[in-house]
Amino acid sequence: MARNKAPSVKPKPKPKQTTDKSAKPRLNNAERSAYFARREAAKVLHTVLQGDAKRQAVASIKSLVYSPSIRNKKATFALVCQTLKHLRIIKDVLESANILNSKWKRQEELIYIIAYDVLFGKEISLVGGDAEKFLACRKDAMQSALAKLVVRKKAKNIDDFIALYQPPDITKPCYVRVNTLKLDVDSALHELGKQFKVQKDDMIPHLLVLPPHTDLHNHSLVLNGSIFVQGKASSMVAAVLDPKPGWEVLDACSAPGNKTVHLAALMKGKGKIIACELNKDRAKRLEDTVRLSGAANIEVLHGDFLNIDPKGPFSKVSAILLDPSCSGSGTAAQRLDHLLPSRTTDVVDTERLNRLAAFQKKALAHALSCMFSFLIDSNTLILQLLSWYPSCNLKLLISPEPYNSQNERVLRGRVSKKRGI
Repeated sequence: MARNKAPSVKPKPKPKQTTDKSAKPRLNNAERSAYFARREAAKVLHTVLQGDAKRQAVASIKSLVYSPSIRNKKATFALVCQTLKHLRIIKDVLESANILNSKWKRQEELIYIIAYDVLFGKEISLVGGDAEKFLACRKDAMQSALAKLVVRKKAKNIDDFIALYQPPDITKPCYVRVNTLKLDVDSALHELGKQFKVQKDDMIPHLLVLPPHTDLHNHSLVLNGSIFVQGKASSMVAAVLDPKPGWEVLDACSAPGNKTVHLAALMKGKGKIIACELNKDRAKRLEDTVRLSGAANIEVLHGDFLNIDPKGPFSKVSAILLDPSCSGSGTAAQRLDHLLPSRTTDVVDTERLNRLAAFQKKALAHALSCMFSFLIDSNTLILQLLSWYPSCNLKLLISPEPYNSQNERVLRGRVSKKRGI
């Protein structure tokens, strides 16, 4: 009986060895970390420089770096700060070496970051991306351009040359506010005290003071929203308003949201907070802050506070917190604004201050019209409530700035307009 032959199976051909020299080499852990940190830093730097150019920052440098979307916060923060410190030099070198052409102009922030690494950073292999390869091939030209700039400035060495461009070193204590929706102050003191010297602030409840330059970016209490890195001046605002549980509060210019969630904590999560923000990017940042805080009584309203109808649904609010855009001169050190290109000159931007004062005046008038008619005594600058608003809680907090003409314009405008009923 004949048997059917089993079908022959052809052996599979062995995969060909690739000899493609264009294939990207595998990165080791340090190279991979540096590669992604540069791109995260470039993203933050783009937002910072764009906001500085428009004089409308989305958030401070620290807030942008501490956002949940940034993974390698420590490396990203260091790259952004160091690149900003050396940015004028980097730009001069790139221009002198004719490097930032039209193609790379679209990724100039990434080029700035990598150029910092080439000129001043650690000896890390510039692999992993086309931008790294582009600048690695021009490393000698960049270093030659830097050397010529040192000679031109008549500096003795590279350190003296860098010192000519460095902004002043401003040190202040690090402040953190305990989010009492998640943690009590004593527990926060205990946890932070394991690593740092920490004490309670002598003025503001729930505020803790740590030494300057304390690095909390990766601390578990920051990551889970139990504490917020928040300056003393910023922490004063909600504390002065002192909202009570059950109130309905309108936060007129909310983002990035630290004061908003502070209100929620003081209200013990009860009542309601309507948080207004016009800018789309800042509104997203506000939503992230609210989510991190765990506050359930905050409604984010993406819209213009100035368009709110004084006789509309928000006319019965117990209080309005109005913290409009300002020059930021009082918090420049904490926000690291002294690193920004616009702050490297001593020239006062009078036009910008005039615009800010005009907006503040308009916002203040609208906030007051939403709640009550009022009188102003021009001698004492005290706002007096009319007798038919006995339940309304109004506190006027004026914090003077170095450029106090901004505040003077706002108050003078309100005084001259409201000399009587």
